[in-house]
Amino acid sequence: MKRENEKDRRSFIKTLAGLTAGIMLPMQVPGLKAGALEGKETKARVTDRWGELLPQRKFGNTGEAVTMLGLGGAHIARMPETEAERTIERAIEGGIRFFDNAESYGNGRGEERYGKYLSPKYRDVAFIQSKSTARDGKTAQAHLEGTLRRLKTDYLDLWLIHAVTSPSDVDGRISNGVLDVVQQAKESGKVRYIGFSGHSDFNAHLRMLERTDVLQACQMPINAFDPNYKSFITNVMPRLVEKKMAPMAMKTLANGGFFGGTSHFNHGDKPKIIPHALSVEEAVHFSWSLPISVLITGADNADMLTEKINFAKSFTAFDAAKRDQLVEKVAGFDGRLVEYYKV
Repeated sequence: MKRENEKDRRSFIKTLAGLTAGIMLPMQVPGLKAGALEGKETKARVTDRWGELLPQRKFGNTGEAVTMLGLGGAHIARMPETEAERTIERAIEGGIRFFDNAESYGNGRGEERYGKYLSPKYRDVAFIQSKSTARDGKTAQAHLEGTLRRLKTDYLDLWLIHAVTSPSDVDGRISNGVLDVVQQAKESGKVRYIGFSGHSDFNAHLRMLERTDVLQACQMPINAFDPNYKSFITNVMPRLVEKKMAPMAMKTLANGGFFGGTSHFNHGDKPKIIPHALSVEEAVHFSWSLPISVLITGADNADMLTEKINFAKSFTAFDAAKRDQLVEKVAGFDGRLVEYYKV
């Protein structure tokens, strides 16, 4: 397996110290002098009419705050409908207010379920993102209209150019008007914030960041194995921090790759990072110990989501030495198997 440049990886992992604490919102403590919590990680206690929220983090330079854990829509599209409703309710009860989806999830089924079980009751407290795989502006516009209809909402909090695969894919989408439609959606008020996502090639992300400065968020794989193999953390995250964009973590367990799977959503019989090298808790706490705005979890059911909610509540950031130790523990695994979705 080809390892990333170890010196560069170690250097970057160390530079992250302090950035994660900076992205967490400070807790308001009555009677405490200003600056007394400086240098310490604190967690805001925020409530709404449904209960106490999970700790929140800054969302890039937007001035927005989002819960550190978000519910992924791809799994909502796959599970039985009764379980989907139960999982959405569990998310709200557990303090999650960030909800991810895409028009491509279950051919719109994921969005339809949010439109049925999330928007009617919780739209005013939910930060909802969706995504479009469109390769041209006309299709992107159609996707947006369909997304809003299925979600039963007049606007999205965040809309992403979804699943960019290569620099040429980025160039093609821009030349075919996708970015223009995304910008127009924001200007019209149908979308509050805009961004992009992808999991195949970090070079696609770098090309998007070269081509435009209008995007505000980026979703990408962020996990303890990534620094060892075609890394988004070491290649893309420094640029996001520099641009003050919101990094959003997905595939924090490599979409089954940590469990020996080599296809989306599935576990398998290949060498397993979990439980042989890391625990689930260590894996997700690693990702939260980086300067991400939100970790989007693909829960198979409500009980699995509860596990991640509890991990969020117990989270204390790993220092640079601990992060590097975890990266080293998994370095001997084969990246072509663990992160099979990378090209």
